[in-house]
Amino acid sequence: MVEGRVSTAPAPADSELPSPRVMAAGLAALRIFFGLIFLVNGLAKVFDWRFVEWGPYRAILIDREFARGIIANEVFERNDGRGTLLPFLRSPAQFLLDNWDWIGWMVTVVEIGVGVMLILGLATRLAALVGLGQQVSLALVYFSSGRWMFEQPHEYVPLVVFALVPVGRYWGLDARVRRATGWTGRGWRGWPF
Repeated sequence: MVEGRVSTAPAPADSELPSPRVMAAGLAALRIFFGLIFLVNGLAKVFDWRFVEWGPYRAILIDREFARGIIANEVFERNDGRGTLLPFLRSPAQFLLDNWDWIGWMVTVVEIGVGVMLILGLATRLAALVGLGQQVSLALVYFSSGRWMFEQPHEYVPLVVFALVPVGRYWGLDARVRRATGWTGRGWRGWPF
């Protein structure tokens, strides 16, 4: 560097970082994948899909009745019939089970709505926050189940990122909504777009 002049050459470490466009595309791909998960699980509840078989591939989806069974089992039956070790979950869980006829449909609508919004990149941070509420609730239900330690965090940690970072502005409608409506601001001022 010549004295009195500032070098504009990037530091060596900067050249190892991907471009902002590549980072945005990676987050957008992850956002769309999470949207598909929510959407397919919601559709499974509409059409009572539980078993998926494609050639040798076999898997399950969580239909409404299976979702109800998860709540009943994890909160009231697991741990040798003692249920959850978090007793404050019993009353809300009983309310859910007693009203499952309409609660099950609300869960379905939430999953489909969150899925579509994440896929389209529309009000993405709001969609992520709604999905996060559902996933954190499930994490509490599974809290004392003796499951794999990272079974739930891998479902809600990305949603925290999506709620904080405007991931719907790349390969999504959030940027278009902001331009069309004149929505301005950065960070939380630009929330949920």
